[in-house]
Amino acid sequence: MRLTVEQLHITLDRQLILRDVALEVPPGAVVGLVGPNGSGKSTLLRAVYRSLRPRTGVVRVGGDDVWTLSSRDAARRTAAVLQDGGSVSGLSVTEIVTLGRTPHHGLLGRDSADDHRAVDDSLRKCGAEALADRDFASLSGGERQRVLLARALAQRPDVLVLDELTNHLDIRARFELLDLIRSTGTTTLAVLHDLDLAARLCDRIIVLDEGSVVAAGKVLDVLTSEILATVFGVSADAARHPDGVVRITYAADPLNTKRPTRTPAR
Repeated sequence: MRLTVEQLHITLDRQLILRDVALEVPPGAVVGLVGPNGSGKSTLLRAVYRSLRPRTGVVRVGGDDVWTLSSRDAARRTAAVLQDGGSVSGLSVTEIVTLGRTPHHGLLGRDSADDHRAVDDSLRKCGAEALADRDFASLSGGERQRVLLARALAQRPDVLVLDELTNHLDIRARFELLDLIRSTGTTTLAVLHDLDLAARLCDRIIVLDEGSVVAAGKVLDVLTSEILATVFGVSADAARHPDGVVRITYAADPLNTKRPTRTPAR
């Protein structure tokens, strides 16, 4: 299902955080949202998964304005995995993943056979079956991220929103999660700080800077040496290698460029 954002403006504490933001994530695509700290990436995600209502503008999932949907219907369409999944204690992994089925429950809230199938399928897809009976609080960072992704997939959403899913993970765990995300086939908007990982994972890249979209498109069309210098303040080039993977090569002195001056967003 297609995700679109149209002329989004968001103000927090009387400060304009996002201005005239427009973007599109085609059905089934993985689109990376990148930008310096304070560029407004997490705020934009909050608007997409309906945690923060914009001052003006529209977020559409499948053509419907998410704020015209009931909270239950909106949750059925969009699932979010955030940086801080919490350290909930006393709940097993299965119980955590089962929470993803909440938007599909009726008034009685009883788990159905379909709920159990969705939970089991999500645990399997995320390679977390062996963790099913573990206390969520006892898991490592990488294991928690897998479980939180399983919870999101258990919602069977049309759109996935991911905020720094690979933070604090070792390199193997990062690649495993990236491969898993691509394998779902779900329309995905993902905030990523690691530009190499973003280039490897994403079909398209959107660059946000000081609350505005400054570039959007295919990876090599966006991660140009000019953008890397003016937005990120580093001297670097991106190129597609013979193995088909886009890699970023940094200059011997990558900081030999003027660091951009910016007004922090959220």
